[in-house]
Amino acid sequence: MEKIPMTRAGFAVLEQELKALKSVERPAVIKAIAEAREHGDLSENAEYHAARERQSFVEGRIKELESIISRADVIDTSRLTGAIKFGATVTLVDEDSDEERTYQIVGEAEADIERGLLNIRSPLARALIGKDEGDSVEVRTPGGEKSYEILTIRYL
Repeated sequence: MEKIPMTRAGFAVLEQELKALKSVERPAVIKAIAEAREHGDLSENAEYHAARERQSFVEGRIKELESIISRADVIDTSRLTGAIKFGATVTLVDEDSDEERTYQIVGEAEADIERGLLNIRSPLARALIGKDEGDSVEVRTPGGEKSYEILTIRYL
């Protein structure tokens, strides 16, 4: 089985989600199914079908999270230094627009670009790996070539 690199914070978020699904969502769905069954004919019972669909989603997500957590390779990023690698928090400036952005390079399971968590397999992260402060990187995006300068590298 392939290990999944993950930050300590990302691992904790996934563990919390799994705990909530098992202790809150699963019992709520079971209760909803039981209540819908009491209404009689299941073939035309929309509440029953919606509850069963929700149960399917919850159980699928639980299995997915258990798999990810069991294969997690938690990396303590606070002990890392030097050039950009997994876990680095990088501040970049777009060389065309002078817009600054900060990203942390994280594993696939915890990536969320809206929160500045950049998937290690993304084109930008792959371009950044191994670079140092002051370096420039060229990244091919759907909108064309982009150039970024690396301002800071931190390991939190």
